[in-house]
Amino acid sequence: MSNPIGAALDDLVGRIQTSGRPLDSYRLFHGRGQCFDGLDFITVDWFDPVLLVTLFKAPPADWLPQFIEMLSAHAAFSLAAEVRIQHRYQAGVPTALLKQASSTEFTALRAGLKFQLNDLAHQNIGFFLDMEPGRQWLERHCRGKRVLNLFAYTCAFSVVAMAAGAQSVVNVDMSRGALSRGRDNHRINHQPLDGVKFLAENILKSWGRIRRAGPYDVVIFDPPTFQRGSFIAEKDYGKLARRLPELLPDGGEVLACLNAPELDSQFLISTFERECPAARCVERLPASDDFPDRDAERALKLIHFQCPPSAIE
Repeated sequence: MSNPIGAALDDLVGRIQTSGRPLDSYRLFHGRGQCFDGLDFITVDWFDPVLLVTLFKAPPADWLPQFIEMLSAHAAFSLAAEVRIQHRYQAGVPTALLKQASSTEFTALRAGLKFQLNDLAHQNIGFFLDMEPGRQWLERHCRGKRVLNLFAYTCAFSVVAMAAGAQSVVNVDMSRGALSRGRDNHRINHQPLDGVKFLAENILKSWGRIRRAGPYDVVIFDPPTFQRGSFIAEKDYGKLARRLPELLPDGGEVLACLNAPELDSQFLISTFERECPAARCVERLPASDDFPDRDAERALKLIHFQCPPSAIE
């Protein structure tokens, strides 16, 4: 029942014992990719020193008590300061607290950077582990560049960009609360805010303000798949792509993100071909090794496009 998860926990213990310092946050076990028979409902994440188990649908009868017994007896349980099981499939997303830390404030750690986490009892804790290939892509492309971070949420891309030498970042999101957390993320990493802007805007209705804060050299599209009244990927992604000529008047790089199992990578490529035909598809970024998936087209899509100056009319 839990052998693959037990092996992942063994790996965590080994990492902790050999590291001598807090570990970067990572996914220990990714059952949702359907690469482990009978375990497609569970993921296990490490946000040092928190072990977070998430159940996305009801497990088989008698599975959960056996799992908790195994987990509680494992060395990883002793090394974690807090252990939680989140029942994502239930209304209100209840969380069972198997072990509680004295502190209630936690951070995600990533390559020397820190990102504040929301209350771990919430469905969305504020840092997406599967986006790591996108963050690494940004580090390679942002030095000395002006970056536009659309649907910025808590501004993880912005923190990474400034740490990697970006000239400036403009973060845009509807949620003032998320952007406030983004400011905090810059501050806890001791990053000055004079090169960073935060615009609380409905992106599809605010192109004038967004354009005036530019021009840009790198644009990141990381929209929700479906957010009623704000963004529906299948209907609205093209509205983003067609704005690229005015956002990148001198040309530049685009990272288009899509986390919709029902929409494949060809959806994004066809959308760009239709709405911004001069943009060239460079590559789909390889997925993180921590997120194996039987069907790559159902997983997170991260596609690099390049928009040349000739795209500007």
